This record gives sequence, C-alpha cells and structure tokens, in this order.
Amino acid sequence: MATTEDLSAALDAATARALAGGPDRHHAKAAEQGKLEVRARVARLLDPDSLAEDGLLADFELDHEGAAAVITGVGRVDGRSVAVIANDPTVKAGSWTPKTVEKILRLQEKAGKLRCPIVYLIDSAGARIDQQVEMFPGARGAGRIFHNQVRLSGVIPQVCVLFGPSAAGGAYVPAFCDVVIMRDGNASMYLGSPRMAEMVIGERVSLEEMGGARMHTAKSGCGHALVRSDEEGIDWARRYLAYLPSHYRQAPPAAPARQPAPTPPLREIIPADENKPFDMHGVIDHLVDADSFLEIHARWAKELIVGLARLDGRAIGIVASQPKHKGGVLFVDSSDKAAHFINLANAFNVPLLFLADVPGFMIGTQVEAAGIIRHGAKMVSAVSSATVPKLSVIVRKAYGAGLYAMAGPGFEPDACIALPTASIAVMGPQAAVNAVYYNQLQAIADPAEREAETARLRAEYGADIDTLRLASELVIDAVIQPEVLRAELIARFALAADKQRDWPEKHNPVTPV
Repeated sequence: MATTEDLSAALDAATARALAGGPDRHHAKAAEQGKLEVRARVARLLDPDSLAEDGLLADFELDHEGAAAVITGVGRVDGRSVAVIANDPTVKAGSWTPKTVEKILRLQEKAGKLRCPIVYLIDSAGARIDQQVEMFPGARGAGRIFHNQVRLSGVIPQVCVLFGPSAAGGAYVPAFCDVVIMRDGNASMYLGSPRMAEMVIGERVSLEEMGGARMHTAKSGCGHALVRSDEEGIDWARRYLAYLPSHYRQAPPAAPARQPAPTPPLREIIPADENKPFDMHGVIDHLVDADSFLEIHARWAKELIVGLARLDGRAIGIVASQPKHKGGVLFVDSSDKAAHFINLANAFNVPLLFLADVPGFMIGTQVEAAGIIRHGAKMVSAVSSATVPKLSVIVRKAYGAGLYAMAGPGFEPDACIALPTASIAVMGPQAAVNAVYYNQLQAIADPAEREAETARLRAEYGADIDTLRLASELVIDAVIQPEVLRAELIARFALAADKQRDWPEKHNPVTPV
C-alpha cells in the first residue's frame, strides 16, 4: 500500500512532467522559431499569478510528453475574469487527444457560466488520427467545441491568437472567434495542407499561399490582425479586450478621457473636390482620443476602415469610408468586413460611428458575378439590425445605396450629421447629368457650348442636393462645422447612452448569404 510520502512524490513527479511539456528538442525548435513557451504566453496574457488552472494532470499516464497538450483555466486581464485555452506545441505539435477535447469543452462551459471572455492561444497540428474514434464523432467529440463557440457567440467575447498551425477541422476554432490575430511567418490555418492539396487535386502551393498569416489577413479575410511576434499578438488581444465588456449584458469599460493627437484642422484634411482622395485615418485621429484607435482588418478590403476607439474615454466602434483606396467604393469584401464588425459592436453594446465618403457600391460584370448585391445586403442588414447608439456623419458624400450602408436617415441613426460641404444623392452630379442628359448634350455640335451646358446642368443638380436644403427638408438632423464635430459627437453619444434597444421578437432573421 502506497504511503503518504509515495503519493506526494508521485503527484510532484506528475505535476513536474505536465509543467515541463514536451522533450527538450521540441522546446529548442520552438525557440528557433521565435516562439514563447506556452506558459510564458499565458503569463503575458493574464495578470500576474491570476491563473486558476484546470486539468493539469489530464492524460498524465498516456505518454511522457504532458499528454493533453493544452492549458485551460481562468485568470484575470486588467482585473476582469478571462478564460484561456492554450495549446502546447512542444507536446506532439499541440495535437489533440480525447482529453484535450474534454478540457476545452469544460473550459468553454465554465466561461459560459461565468460570463467571461475566452482567449484561444492556438498552436496545434490538429487531432491525433490514431485516437479519432474516441474524440471525433461523439456527443463530446471535437465537433462540440464548434457548437459551443456558436452558442457563446455574441454572449461573451471570443478571441484567437494564432501562433502556429490550426489545421483541418481545427481551423474552425479561429473561424468561430470574433477576431483572429495571426503571427507573421509562423501562423497558418487551412482545411487541407499543401501536401494534401497536391495529392488530392494536383495543386502545388506553399504553406503561406495555402493558409499563411499574410494571405489570410490580406486576401481571405479570415485573419483580422497581422503581428510580428508572439508578444505583439498577446498584447493586441489584451488591448482589444479593454474595449469590450465581459459579456453582452454589460456596458463596455470606460477609460480616462484624452484629447486627440495633434492633427491639422478637418478643413485641411478633407479636400473640397469630392473626387480628390484623402486618408480618412486623418479624420479619425482628429476625432478620437489620442492613441486609442485599434484598427481591425487593416490589411483586407482597404476601401473601408473598421475598428475600436475611445471618444472622451468611452468605447466606440468606427465604420469609415477610405477615399484613399479605390475611392471608398464598397466591394464584396468590404461589405462583409463591415457586416461582421457592426454585428460584433452591436453584440457587445459598443456604440457605432459611421464616417461616410462613399460613391456607392461597385458596379460591373465582375462584382455582379461575385454577388455584390447579396454581400451589400449583408452590410445593410447589419446596419438595420444594430440597436446600439449610432451616429452617421456625411463627411463629404454619400451616394446611392452607400448612404444606406453607412447608416443613413432611413436606418434609424440617433442622428445623421453632415459637414457643410457634404452631399447626399442617388448619384453625384457628373454621373447624374450623364445619365439623364446624355443624348441632349451629344446633340450640341459645338464642344464649347456642350461643355458650358454640362457645367450648368451639374451646378443645377448640385444646388438640388445642397446640404442646407437637405437640412431644411429634415433629411439630415444637423449641419455641423468641422471645428465642433468632436464635441457634437461626444454630446450626442452621451445622450443616446441609455436608449431603448427593442427589436421585434423572432427566432432569427433570414440574412443574405
């Protein structure tokens, strides 16, 4: 019969083995890749000495490599409870056993009960195929992880920091998170590896082309932020969480108010010529608290900017046209980008500020074949469904359905505000005159006379959509001088903070695909 000393020694040995992770050669390989040890990742994420770990000894008898290959527990980030799931890549490349799956499921269920965010620190080669029957198909199998993620979506924030691979079915863990932060050079996610693609469909590609961090953050949109190191990725996650409540019934946490960073006046940032590009980041920096803007999806669909910021210390979400890129025209990807972000902000009670300088949605056979109508409808659907305080600012122009997508008057913004030189119309003067008067103008033989008549018609059209006339007709709620726009936004968001957020009762909307 084992003595107390024997049991204590056995516990110490099992604990030491679990804490050690995999063999030295795997630790050395991780160090060569510039990776932090898994427990260093967890320590950087959480407040000091705050982790309450669950399941440390799961599978400790399975082999000599820490077995379950995942750390699960609850700690604190800036004093608030946060659940963490962290793969250990030194243990058989972070691959899953049945106990790995069970640990993840239990932690998800705990986070749901505690109403606290989950951060997934992913670095895993996927399931151990030789144990698939025990972990893949059953009611407590790997599929249950994704089911839990969907059930928790919009209830608690879910963040993924991807340091290495997330392969095959495991790639859906990042896909179901609210944001995915990817480590440049190391992170990847794919349903089929390059080797599998070559074997099955005859395609020869590199890992980066198939599912690397640069590809996913610039082309597929599956990645929301590209970072250069493990440390930067974890810090990005901490910063992101600072804007969000712990769960959907809380308000976002406030921070001390700060003045904006020094910028030129808005009159100098925004050109009077509506066809001249400018960088909307300058407008954002002029309005929000200094160093508070956290851009999401910065590398993807650059014609639209989305991100979190603070206005007088309060968290807000920003959806802004980017005239510097493709003239700010909305495309398929930018529509999806906006819809996802609007739904995220609305889920967690983050007020939305729309900054519009949008010619409308893109036209042409290529975008029609790509489904611009249904993708644009996703964005309009998200704007329609959002019940958080919404302010829409027409910075320079909002034409066509672009007005609708940027929370125009028909979409119940708490106010639709315009700068004095802004325009709202079905289309701009140049396009409108061409559409309505093309044949009449072409019938004028003298080029100078034709040009003069074109200019007259454009001026007449411009007067019809003049901002003061739109204000007179109550199309817009206020015309604001650029110098007082920040103060106006602060005041209006404060007034709308306690608005009623009723929405018609139903099982779910049937949203565009």
